[in-house]
Amino acid sequence: MTIRYSAPMPAELRHFMRAGQHPARSVPCPHCGVAAHKPCKLRTSGRLLTEPHPQRVSDWAQATACCPQCQVTPETPCHEDGRARTTVHARRYQEAEDTAA
Repeated sequence: MTIRYSAPMPAELRHFMRAGQHPARSVPCPHCGVAAHKPCKLRTSGRLLTEPHPQRVSDWAQATACCPQCQVTPETPCHEDGRARTTVHARRYQEAEDTAA
């Protein structure tokens, strides 16, 4: 009998090796309340969704990328004319996707 020992995969590598998942799944979903790395689901029926909710994608972009339009750092919400926006700018989505790739 052969005994195989395998070292646990570091969390940094595991995160990037999840094939076919949207990178926004790395943060919890504020809309449906699922934990990080779990698929979003419908609150009424519990059916799993293939794509994350838009608010989850917005939270992921805010957590990972600087906004080139309003010049804010990660974790800081985008603003427009001195007022905080509820979503991030489109250029911040692009920056987050470029960072994840």
